[in-house]
Amino acid sequence: MKVDTIQSLFSKFKEGKLYHRYITNNHIEPLLKNFDDLVEVDIIGQSVLNKNIYSIKIGKGSKKLFMWSQMHGNESTTTKAIFDILNTLISADSSIQHILNNCNICIIPILNPDGAEAYTRVNANEVDLNRDAQLRTQPESKILRRIFEDFNPDFCYNLHGQRTIFSAGKTNKPATVSFLAPAQDEACTLTANRKIAMEVISKMNVMLQQVIPNQVGVYDDAFNLNCVGDTFQSENKPTMLFEAGHYSNDYQREQTREYIYMSLLTSLDYISKTHVDGSLYKSYFEIPENDKCFLDIIIRNAKMDLNFHVTDIGIQFQERLINSEVKFIPKIEKIENLDSYYGHKEIDAKGNLVLDGDFLPLKINYENDFVMINKEKTSILSK
Repeated sequence: MKVDTIQSLFSKFKEGKLYHRYITNNHIEPLLKNFDDLVEVDIIGQSVLNKNIYSIKIGKGSKKLFMWSQMHGNESTTTKAIFDILNTLISADSSIQHILNNCNICIIPILNPDGAEAYTRVNANEVDLNRDAQLRTQPESKILRRIFEDFNPDFCYNLHGQRTIFSAGKTNKPATVSFLAPAQDEACTLTANRKIAMEVISKMNVMLQQVIPNQVGVYDDAFNLNCVGDTFQSENKPTMLFEAGHYSNDYQREQTREYIYMSLLTSLDYISKTHVDGSLYKSYFEIPENDKCFLDIIIRNAKMDLNFHVTDIGIQFQERLINSEVKFIPKIEKIENLDSYYGHKEIDAKGNLVLDGDFLPLKINYENDFVMINKEKTSILSK
């Protein structure tokens, strides 16, 4: 499927009722009610706080694909992209009918509805569900496992979001989309099903390089059987981790949403048309490994006191839910030489004095919407 075709489909079928970073059951339940007979929607269980957890099934093919999103409640970009994909699949567009004919897709759109509502990574018991794959102490973990066993997928899609700190290698390019074919043993053996996952990821990367060149990364494959992806991979189910990351000035993750959509649709198209045997896996290793080279803002060449001490100031946004809206609060993380870091936004203080809003010296953990540079107010808010 050509890039311009995928972009056109996204523009046509993007779900306009989902926007920004705060996505909960309250946002998706009206959409679930509007799906037609092509889609099977079920309540598959309840969360710790008795919120419904839903599954969505679509397609009549023999290739089974299992997706789950918002295992971490504050990672919502992939959920938005899922509904964009669903809108596309239920359309009468002839370009996607082969996917429905060849694939059977099962999706859990929000696995952690309590965490989604509180906008937290963990569930209501403060457990990271992505570290609960073996013990399965939480109701959400048990539900995921039950659907995995009942559906018996051929491919697993573990859908997540990542922080703005990540770069695609040691570069000034953000890791806008990242992938991983998780390890399935301590030795990180290059097994047959890992190769299958790598082959599909490689095809998505080829597509993404046409729209975000050098902004795709992979995570290191250190093995942790407590993680869901590693567990499913260890049970010989080709598993792919997706991480929705940062794109320039896109703190709402609306542009990244499109790239996740494009990746998902590319994978669906490829799997539906191809017997994926893992033989085309090698280009996976051309994707650079993620590094942590970014801060949200760097103020360069800042004089910190009247003794002419000049250094750099690193600011990281803190995501906070305030009145049902995610706000990005600037917080000073580093005051040091930051030559090894890049800022998504950079400000050159040109050796001028940089102080807080009360004209006092800046300190680590300082939070405010602005700083004073040469006695002038300078905003450090996101756009």
